[in-house]
Amino acid sequence: MGTETVAKAAPWPLDAWYVACTPDEIADRPLGRRICGKAMVFHRGKDDRPVALEDFCPHRGAPLSLGFVRDGELVCGYHGLTMGCEGRATAMPGQRVTAFPAIRAFPVLERYGFIWVWPGDPAQADPAKLHPLFWADSPDWAYGGGLYHIACDYRLMVDNLMDLTHETYVHATSIGQKEIDEAPVTTRLEGEEVVTSRFMEGIHAPPFWRMALRGAGLPENALVDRWQICRFSLPSHVMIEVGVALAGHGGYHAPADKKVSSVVVDFITPETETSHHYFWGMARSFAVDDAALTDTIREGQGKIFSEDLEMLERQQKNLLAYPDRKLLKLNIDAGGVRSRMAIDKAIAAETALVAQAK
Repeated sequence: MGTETVAKAAPWPLDAWYVACTPDEIADRPLGRRICGKAMVFHRGKDDRPVALEDFCPHRGAPLSLGFVRDGELVCGYHGLTMGCEGRATAMPGQRVTAFPAIRAFPVLERYGFIWVWPGDPAQADPAKLHPLFWADSPDWAYGGGLYHIACDYRLMVDNLMDLTHETYVHATSIGQKEIDEAPVTTRLEGEEVVTSRFMEGIHAPPFWRMALRGAGLPENALVDRWQICRFSLPSHVMIEVGVALAGHGGYHAPADKKVSSVVVDFITPETETSHHYFWGMARSFAVDDAALTDTIREGQGKIFSEDLEMLERQQKNLLAYPDRKLLKLNIDAGGVRSRMAIDKAIAAETALVAQAK
């Protein structure tokens, strides 16, 4: 009797929009980046639209990302083969190459200040499926952010962001405080989002939020009401509503002149099973025209997230060293657990569709 080899499903959904890069990363040269296990190269095409191709020259297999862009087409840096935006060879010095086999072109989209890529079935790549970002197109919000490459499973970052209890310990000098531990946590589903919430009343703001109060012209030493509302959405995005309001003015619902509120933006793009690209930032609705404040917040937030980096990477090493150890689940883990369930459900649905098509 013969045996069949069952392919292991990838640990991430493929039929989804992931942040691939920011526009400045492809402003003047191609960018090579591995996303969901696939080597891709990004550049600007003839009409200035972003293009995403396999990072593989069909001539000798060289990475196209080591080449350059000429007249909107990608030229291989090894022997000069020119690739069109649809993945077909268009020219090469002294050769006829138009019959070369095409390489894969990935659906790509530029919106909200990011370049997005769809690594799965191109027939399913509907721009309407992109998660809406209410703050990105509004003049009432300012945004600043950055990118980290982190050597851990992207789901560990999802766990990290859906349970902010760690702030008390990992971020003790910036956003952490003991009241986070003491405040009850609630987890619920809102449509297809997993939402974890925590509210703290009548407390002193930690250093990061004192800086934000000062930047908004509010008293930094006043008692405040603080909130954290973490929202996970597929494939791996976490938006966290955070803020403080002067105590007694309604907390989360306080008027704009009594609070500083923001959305912590977390786009987690898998690279391999043990690494990911972490696009982080903060969108804020106060002092939106203050560019210096944007830079200050970006610098402070960057330091905060760098503190997570070491913890997550060393956690990954431990998990690889002890793969058979069972991990404990506490009530504070509910947000991460439900988020992983949503990821697993999406992967199972894709796997079932592929099986039906065979």
